[in-house]
Amino acid sequence: MLPNIFHPHPYLRFMLFADIIGQQPTKRHLLEMVEQNRLSHALLFLGKEGSGALPLALAFAAYISLLPNSTTGGGREEVSLFGEAENVKPAFPKTPEAADAFMQKQPGFSKARNYIHPDIHFSYPVIPKKSGDKPVSTDYAEEWREFIGQMPYGNVYDWLQFIGAENKQGNITAEECNDIIRKLSLKSFESGHKVLIMWMPEYLGKEGNKLLKLIEEPPANTLFILVAENEDLILPTILSRCQLVKINAPDTSDIAGALVKRGNIEMVAAQQTAAISQGNYREALQLLQNASEDWQSLLREWLNAILKNGPAAQVKWIEEISKLGREKQKQFLLYFMHLLQQSIRLCFAGDNPPVSIADSEKDFAERLNKFAPVNHQQAIIEELNKAIYYIERNANAKMLFHALTIKLYHLIRNNALILTP
Repeated sequence: MLPNIFHPHPYLRFMLFADIIGQQPTKRHLLEMVEQNRLSHALLFLGKEGSGALPLALAFAAYISLLPNSTTGGGREEVSLFGEAENVKPAFPKTPEAADAFMQKQPGFSKARNYIHPDIHFSYPVIPKKSGDKPVSTDYAEEWREFIGQMPYGNVYDWLQFIGAENKQGNITAEECNDIIRKLSLKSFESGHKVLIMWMPEYLGKEGNKLLKLIEEPPANTLFILVAENEDLILPTILSRCQLVKINAPDTSDIAGALVKRGNIEMVAAQQTAAISQGNYREALQLLQNASEDWQSLLREWLNAILKNGPAAQVKWIEEISKLGREKQKQFLLYFMHLLQQSIRLCFAGDNPPVSIADSEKDFAERLNKFAPVNHQQAIIEELNKAIYYIERNANAKMLFHALTIKLYHLIRNNALILTP
């Protein structure tokens, strides 16, 4: 289970629009789709890790489930959200703040806020609890509620570690698809609308074709919300049936503000952390968690091994980094990328250095500029990005950092400068 820094306020539940960091245009867009009867039966919330796509889906699902399915006006008539013809034009909240106020007044809000509303269903990658099992999401319902209560900005790696998957691959199974079909064929219990949030449909194999008819012709007042990071890994047959809602990365200022408010840290530290995280709130929390790590000393040791101390020092350093674990390896590479980006900014800033750069980082960034021109630094950033990609996919750390060491050597050897403390 991951440390509490992912969840600074233990009883916070991400079911209000105010809980989501930034994303104001997207929040308003979702409310407008409801108000203007332009809501599709299937939405794809597409956003990179740490963007807040899942928390936004949680809040929107709560909002939909708490809307009335009818109004009274001389007679009881159904209210449609999906563009069908209807006689009633209800007055929907027009702003995220109004939507939050509306939700908190509804009888079912406490259930939605605690992830136990009977008309909000969840689907996500799972593993067998024992050999021969055919797992479905509801097998892990209690763990899921705890996970999204603690780590709504977490990624699939966090989730699989949370349920003890270790190196096992999570999947959304054929049995899960059958269970979804069964659940959504039932009448709603309390709400006028049923919502299914499927998190990480990238883990849905060809079995997902079982859901095509349901997604294309769903039961009345049923909404699918697929929350994904990479549309290239989603079945094209499912992708073509969804209305895309692009979730952009939060602004650096929004992440910094959230870190100050929720993590109780100073604004300067929050701004630096937000800058390194590059719009990924999960990474920002990880950076805070690993704030005691001396990444700069580790980086200096690596560069000196590459440029000065030779193969024996390189092998020793690779052994050291490979013991840190995948998350810390990612944080280290992200920090190196951050320093390179600061170095490039300094190169073009002249007498006006970036105000957000710390003195220790400024000194290191200036040294980087002395041994690698901008085009070489950009090439190094590309290599670091590739390395992070492979780390996320469980690449062998020793092999990866050995290859990266060789690449860096060839990129910078002609402009070598030893980085002394």
